[in-house]
Amino acid sequence: MASRPFLRRATVGVLCAGLFGAAPAGLFGAALAGLFDAAPAVASPRVPGPPVVTAQSVMPYLKDFQSIADRNGGNRAHGTPGYRESVTYVKRVLDKAGYRTTLQPFTHDGATGYNVIADWPGGDTRKTLLVGAHLDSVLAGPGINDNGSGSAAVLATAVAVAKAHLATERHLRFAWWGAEEGGLFGSAHYVNSLSPAQRSSVHSYLNFDQAGSRNTTTWLVTHDPAGSESAQEATEAFERYFAARSTPTFDIGDTGSDDQSFADAGIPVAGFTTGISDCIHSACDDIHNVDPAVQTASTNAVLDVTWQLAVTEDRR
Repeated sequence: MASRPFLRRATVGVLCAGLFGAAPAGLFGAALAGLFDAAPAVASPRVPGPPVVTAQSVMPYLKDFQSIADRNGGNRAHGTPGYRESVTYVKRVLDKAGYRTTLQPFTHDGATGYNVIADWPGGDTRKTLLVGAHLDSVLAGPGINDNGSGSAAVLATAVAVAKAHLATERHLRFAWWGAEEGGLFGSAHYVNSLSPAQRSSVHSYLNFDQAGSRNTTTWLVTHDPAGSESAQEATEAFERYFAARSTPTFDIGDTGSDDQSFADAGIPVAGFTTGISDCIHSACDDIHNVDPAVQTASTNAVLDVTWQLAVTEDRR
């Protein structure tokens, strides 16, 4: 999560402090158990619902991000070998899964950065669903919750879509942004590279930043300030998902992360965060700073809503 929108992040931090009070680990295990028992919602009468992701499916990605940081001076920051290896790793997973994967280079602070863009074949490109998270960490630490957790949730979703050979009505694109921590530079570069027609073709952008914060009991769901119909559709899908599992949610305007780049350009945004952790932007934001149960719950929410929106026929 970038440091530039300080006021917005500070506000979210205050909310998190009240919502995420410390509690014994066992209580959180019990509270989250119902998240995995509930059957996923069927997205369409013609298409089966998504599979259920387990911790064994998503946590290995986070462990790999940790290993990358460990091999590269303890971080995965923009312009460093750790970030470049993170890009190579994500692209390798996507290529193996069958995606058309490209790297979009950009320059920030004298260093070359990369956005990873992966397109799933099929669907109406005039109504593209874009799902993303930032891949970089700060120099001070490995960034496993911020934002290896969001990156892993999106990556696990992309792999699940590929394994299911999902046929979509809307075109489905996944993205991992660079240089978010310095001020949203990767996502801003992507948005600025789009023509007016390409911007209007994005049905909605779903963003996930810090998806595995420990002691989470309430998920913070993004509400697009513009209140567009596309954004409302996505936001309501997240709220239905959590409500069906008796999981509390709290409305926020945006996370101050890459969704801001899209909202500033008039592109509908949605998504969620589990809030700012105690170890944000620190060396202690390592694999132990992520709660596997929270991470798994978040990943299933990302997959379920992405699946629903991708297979929904757009009649407008």
